[in-house]
Amino acid sequence: MERLLARVLSRVVSKGNLTITLASGRLYSFGDGTGAPLSIRITSSKWQRAIALDPELKLGEAYTEGGLVIEQGSVADLLALLMRQVGLTPPNASAKALMRLRFLGRRIAQFNPPGRSKQNVAHHYDLDGRLYSLFLDADRQYSCAYFERPGQTLDDAQLAKKRHIAAKLLFDRPDLTALDIGCGWGGLGLYLAQNAGARVTGVTLSEEQLGVARCRAEESDLAERVEFRLQDYRATPGPFDRIVSVGMFEHVGVGHYEEYFGQIAKLLKDDGVALVHSIGRSEGPGITNPWIAKYIFPGGYIPALSEVLPAIEKAGLYVTDIEILRLHYAETLKAWRERFMAHHEEAERLYDAKFVRLWEFYLAASEMAFRHQGMMIFQIQLAKREGVVPMTRNYIAEAEAKLAAAERRNRPGLRLAGE
Repeated sequence: MERLLARVLSRVVSKGNLTITLASGRLYSFGDGTGAPLSIRITSSKWQRAIALDPELKLGEAYTEGGLVIEQGSVADLLALLMRQVGLTPPNASAKALMRLRFLGRRIAQFNPPGRSKQNVAHHYDLDGRLYSLFLDADRQYSCAYFERPGQTLDDAQLAKKRHIAAKLLFDRPDLTALDIGCGWGGLGLYLAQNAGARVTGVTLSEEQLGVARCRAEESDLAERVEFRLQDYRATPGPFDRIVSVGMFEHVGVGHYEEYFGQIAKLLKDDGVALVHSIGRSEGPGITNPWIAKYIFPGGYIPALSEVLPAIEKAGLYVTDIEILRLHYAETLKAWRERFMAHHEEAERLYDAKFVRLWEFYLAASEMAFRHQGMMIFQIQLAKREGVVPMTRNYIAEAEAKLAAAERRNRPGLRLAGE
């Protein structure tokens, strides 16, 4: 089995400087010797066999369980080395067969009726709230930031994301009603109420997030303009002038896309505007990484646009704008990973060392998927009829300027990036 793992790595690692010590003590080197040296150790033949046969699942498990030890470099360095070279093709016949089986079973894995959706959400989002405060921005935005310029801070980039989304939603008059599907800890809903003059309903399936969001609404004196509910979007009554969904569509599941967009069409007024912000894959339909599905986001799936657009068409909605954000999430995840590791001792006190390794691997793997494997963010703007959205995109910058002015009025002393 030593030779099998060595063959797999020799196929993958043609560049770089990787040394691996196997359970027998034997050393292998891979790559062309360029770049910073990276050394890892596999602690048992069991893990050698597992990684060789099913690297997509077992590499993460080995690191989490201590079966793979980084002796020089970091797990982020290792994943960057592997993921920028492996591409989208499985490295051996075993991995290829497992990928095919997982693709065949993906609709079962992503079957997300309301009860199961709530369980899946609780798995990730009902963790101790203090965990997220270790690495997110002050507003707890747990989705891709919008970096307008190099060197922009995470907090400024997350504020820019909210402003960019609000601009696309065309809050051209006060007191428009808005539905936030998957409202998280309430940051976007509160932003829309405070700076765009909206009346917001936010729905979530996370009890932890709901409690925080409601407290924030009370503390901000916005409780009369923002209502947060523990409610599935499929059970939400309408209609609404505006609908927004940020970082939630990844949890819908490929078998529920027509249901999802059908509900948006049902809830959106005839002259309304909706915006869906989601992670997407550039290479076409695929599967959820099995490690991510098992330990991080059960029931989740990152869609290709070719899977999304037919469901929008069947719902009778018009696509009025699509924007692709490419490396924005890589930079967001880098910031999260660095913040998380800077507070890893606090995370370990909340949970344990195994949990810290699991989350380090999750953040690093996600970052490298955006850097090297075709993951991106899409923002799809939707309407029910022509003429609702202006003919050119100039309105976005104009609306952002007005929203920035509102931010200054509502937060005296606030300085925006670039000022």
